[in-house]
Amino acid sequence: MFCIFAENSNDCIFKMSVNTPFLVFSGTTTRYLAEKICLSLKCPLGQMIIERFADGEFSVSYEESIRGKDVFLVQSTYPSSDNLMELLLMMDAAKRASANSIIAVVPYFGWARQDRKDKPRVSIGAKLIADLLSVAGLDRLITMDLHADQIQGFFNVPVDHLYASSVFMDFIKTQLPLNNLVMATPDVGGTKRASSYAKHLEIPMVICHKSRQKANEIADMRIIGDVEGKDVLLVDDIVDTAGTITKAADLMMQNGAKSVRAMASHAVMSDPATLRVDQSGLSEIIFTDSIPYTKKSEKVTILSIADLFAEAIRRVCHDESISSLYTIK
Repeated sequence: MFCIFAENSNDCIFKMSVNTPFLVFSGTTTRYLAEKICLSLKCPLGQMIIERFADGEFSVSYEESIRGKDVFLVQSTYPSSDNLMELLLMMDAAKRASANSIIAVVPYFGWARQDRKDKPRVSIGAKLIADLLSVAGLDRLITMDLHADQIQGFFNVPVDHLYASSVFMDFIKTQLPLNNLVMATPDVGGTKRASSYAKHLEIPMVICHKSRQKANEIADMRIIGDVEGKDVLLVDDIVDTAGTITKAADLMMQNGAKSVRAMASHAVMSDPATLRVDQSGLSEIIFTDSIPYTKKSEKVTILSIADLFAEAIRRVCHDESISSLYTIK
């Protein structure tokens, strides 16, 4: 039996048999989330060593037998590419160690914004990542809020596409003023997502229409709808440089909004995103912990998705449906 102890205590929180049919392992930068997932699953985090060499190369080795086990590998693939490479090596090592199945748990699927050829002579990065994972030995993918739903079709294995809405919805219903709330999207591409929230909550929706001259630089933005005197909630999947969402928030405030908040699944938050958020009209921005947010801002709230992924893992292990996990899609 494994015994998991409370921090700074000799009290055993729970026990788990060594003969469990699945094991959970984690890459370096997503260990914080994997530990919380294991705590929710009441199982130990698997023992693995990632050894790094002076030139930057690294190797992966499992420090316990995984023969015949269903192996869940928790790792978001956000930049740098070391995170992706760690996951690939973890999968290859598991395949060579005779794991029964290899399930990649990728809360944030990096390179997802490169999902099509939007101009001549460019790569389709999301398809390339899908191919790399497949060659490495992927049997199943569990991920959340892909930038484009069609990326699921890049894989020839089952993809469990979770939604952060189940986590966000509890926050909205308990923390926000529903009687005066308006759902908003910072660009036309997020209309479907915002519309789903608006319909579920039975509240109005407004849209920001933007045009770009180049990536991460907005040329013009305008509001479609009425926000005067309203508490506005902007919803998006990714916040990178925060240029779009902060400009949308400032525009909402200029048009008479009472307050503006934002929520997004993935806190990419590349510099100077935190500074922009702090200096903007946003009163709060809510993220999940799919990516570690290492900066400091009083306006940022982080909600954990550990229980959501733990429940998905449990249901996969027991061949149960996961569709009931979807509050809205």
